Amino acid sequence: MTTPLGLSLEQPSPPVTTAQAAELAGSYFGLHGSIAPLAGERDRNFKICEPDGVTWVLKVGHPADSAALSDLQSSALLQVAAADPELPVPRVRKALDGSTEILWTPPAADIQAPCRVRVYSYVPGVPLHTVPASARLRGELGGVLGRLDRALSGFDHPAARHDLIWDASRVTRIADLVDPGDTEVRAALDHVAEHTLPRLVRVRHQMIHNDANPHNVMTEATGRDIVGLIDFGDIVRAPLPQEIATAAAYQLADGSQGLDACLDLVRAYHVLHPLTEEEATTVFDLMVARLILIVVITGWRAERHPHNRDYILRNQHRARLGLERALSVECDEANATILQALETSR
Repeated sequence: MTTPLGLSLEQPSPPVTTAQAAELAGSYFGLHGSIAPLAGERDRNFKICEPDGVTWVLKVGHPADSAALSDLQSSALLQVAAADPELPVPRVRKALDGSTEILWTPPAADIQAPCRVRVYSYVPGVPLHTVPASARLRGELGGVLGRLDRALSGFDHPAARHDLIWDASRVTRIADLVDPGDTEVRAALDHVAEHTLPRLVRVRHQMIHNDANPHNVMTEATGRDIVGLIDFGDIVRAPLPQEIATAAAYQLADGSQGLDACLDLVRAYHVLHPLTEEEATTVFDLMVARLILIVVITGWRAERHPHNRDYILRNQHRARLGLERALSVECDEANATILQALETSR
């Protein structure tokens, strides 16, 4: 079957040893210290801790990723650092020659294209999914995303509209990957295609993080406060409400609060980066679209990359539960609830 997933999702990540990563860090970025691998979907990531305790992440990008896409991520982080220096996101560490990345080709017979190697500051903490859920944390996350999108407002880049399968506003592209027997997902996809996607031309579009899942959100060890948002690998120019919808989608499967839990994020986001009424009424269906993407894409990829199955499927079960919960709510009822929540949030 011809798929729309792209080479960076269909092909395995580049082979990189810890010794090779250490050599890259020292020779090109002047970094020396203990080094250990980190998980990743497309890239090879390594945590480097210098003797003085300062910690960095060395990222060896997938050889199928373009130079423009790599530059987009670094440029966006530089934009955020300038617009909101206190926002808890990674900071770019430039190479010794002043560039934001270096090119390196792994010494493997089947790797011919070079990989782009970058270094970002390490954001400490524990992933949101490992701590008890709370309205406080959901509100803080909504606020961080509101600040982030405000910082990215007006930012553009030649690769801003790149071809990203995780773009919920283009969810119909994965229609051929849906199991013919999965009537639930098929019905949800048809609804979004018919009732929501045509309306997105009337909402604002801008650069968004697009992947505030609980593995990319860091809290302090006690789980009291949000301390960071990581992984800008899926940044893209997309409908503005897709940002908070993506984050809120992961809340539907947490506990029994359902849509109420999502409202904590949406209200806090709205305070800092207000949504129009039209934008607010697309949030729920964009949540559904994100859940469809998770269920379909992760299932497809896990079959083709069994060695990375656990990481790929880390959100699969929760997404299925969330989708079931979303489909039990009438769309008009959900939209009315969201609009009412936003009216009382400012």
